[in-house]
Amino acid sequence: MTLFRSTAALVLALGATFATPALAQKKYDTGASDTEIKVGQTIPLSGPASAYGGIGKVQAAYVRMINEQGGVNGRKINLIQYDDAYSPPKTVEQVRKLVESDEVLTTFQIIGTPPNAAVQKYLNEKKVPQLLASTGATRFTDPKNFPWTIAFNPNYQSEAHIYAKYILANHPDAKIAILYQNDDLGKDYVKGLKDALGAKASSMIVAEKSYELSDPTVDSQMVTLKASGADLFYNITTPKFGAQAIKKAAELGWKPVQILDINATPVSQTLVPAGVENAKGIISVNYGKDPLDPQWADDEGMKRYKAFMAKYAPAEDANSGIATYGYSTAALLVQILKQCGDDLTRANIMNQATNIKGYAADLALPGMTISTEPDDWRINKQFQMMKFDGQRWVLFGPILTDEFKTN
Repeated sequence: MTLFRSTAALVLALGATFATPALAQKKYDTGASDTEIKVGQTIPLSGPASAYGGIGKVQAAYVRMINEQGGVNGRKINLIQYDDAYSPPKTVEQVRKLVESDEVLTTFQIIGTPPNAAVQKYLNEKKVPQLLASTGATRFTDPKNFPWTIAFNPNYQSEAHIYAKYILANHPDAKIAILYQNDDLGKDYVKGLKDALGAKASSMIVAEKSYELSDPTVDSQMVTLKASGADLFYNITTPKFGAQAIKKAAELGWKPVQILDINATPVSQTLVPAGVENAKGIISVNYGKDPLDPQWADDEGMKRYKAFMAKYAPAEDANSGIATYGYSTAALLVQILKQCGDDLTRANIMNQATNIKGYAADLALPGMTISTEPDDWRINKQFQMMKFDGQRWVLFGPILTDEFKTN
């Protein structure tokens, strides 16, 4: 996922600027009417990435709030969710059901790189939007080949470029060991790092080990990586395996500089299971306000978020990036649907999603906005470095923008 990023989530403020819908007759595709907008998604409520299931729960709560407020342009959102256990074959089965039986207007936030990869071709052939896919793999920001797919998460290669710049500036002689998930997620992070390290990649990277989602642990990989003599650990994982890797490094007495990808940064899902004392000093990036950071205590966007969580999702951990991510993505869905006006066609959904202008989120870091263009579909492309202090993530350095476009 992209995650997701821990505290990452950007919540798109409802008062932002957006593309003006044309004043025209009502237009509907399958799944839309005067009273309803059908939206479908798969989420991992079980399986190896079940930590991400909380995203879907918060999204459902956000939709419930919007519907209580009258819906979007007078229409209620009917959010249909199925558990796919982060298993691509199950994703295929459930997405076909959403499209062919439930007849949704659009999919939304299918969670995870392997699940999204499994249905990308199908959705594009059916011309059903793969909207705000919960992945940052480069293949999901490829409008030429997949014009019905747009991802929410920062591009994994873009994120890796930021890490490479940090390493070259602060640890130019590092010996790097890499643990990565053996799929598009992991491979993109590795490629992005190597590309941005340039000619130094071959000498700096001393070990690489992958793992499969079906692996029970990554213990053996960690033993091998420590034995390489590396003094910088590039940990490209999702929460379950990220926690295992951090914990195993501590058990082995291995204390390298650690860089953790944004997807594995949720404190309660990754760092607490790993042992917060073992995670102290880990470096990553963020693109949103952390609910645990006291500097946002009086921030209006944070206040709105916390009030929402208390009323609509009290069983979820409001301090987790899982929750902030769910909130942010649901808010963007609503904004895109608002932009559609009375033209609720699949083509217009994609048109509005790729014409977002200067969109400032409730939980966006100061100075960060979202804009998409016909030749740049990346929704999130700005970052700030952060370090875990044993209790929370602490931001440092300037806002960084990766200018690389994936076409």
